Amino acid sequence: MSSIRIAALTDTPSIRAALSAMLIETVADGGSVSFMHPLSVEDADEFWHTSLASAERGERIVLGAYDDQDVIATVTLLLKLPPNQPHRAEIAKMMTRVSHRKRGIASALLRAAESLARQHGRTMLVLDTAEDGGASELYESLGFQLSGVVPDYAFKPHGGLTGTKIYWKRIAEAA
Repeated sequence: MSSIRIAALTDTPSIRAALSAMLIETVADGGSVSFMHPLSVEDADEFWHTSLASAERGERIVLGAYDDQDVIATVTLLLKLPPNQPHRAEIAKMMTRVSHRKRGIASALLRAAESLARQHGRTMLVLDTAEDGGASELYESLGFQLSGVVPDYAFKPHGGLTGTKIYWKRIAEAA
């Protein structure tokens, strides 16, 4: 994993294309990341265009993990939350290319997101993951605590309902 580099992503055609391909692959593989299969290139590109524009406004940070020149994983740190929640950030759209899973890349991305959250004055992280096929083991291995499960929360990409597990992690003491 020594050749993996993590960096904040900006909106370029090549970055959007790589992220879109990863999103389409994740959905096709059954990843519950808000989209249904089949996901079109146009819809994936529009999602990333909107997400990266939000990052340019400072509302979120989209991180990418690179294997040489290729973006092979991503996670988003949502920073713009309601006025009564300036102390927390949310982890979203954690994805790793199927060919690069189980190599510690997702853990490295999450640690980077946690560090950035602290730099932005956040003391709490929250996230959710699908009950069926989600990344619970990963999140729990990094110290996230399960709050509970919401049944029938969303449709799986290929159909059928799944619950969602809600997690939290205190990353610093509240001011």
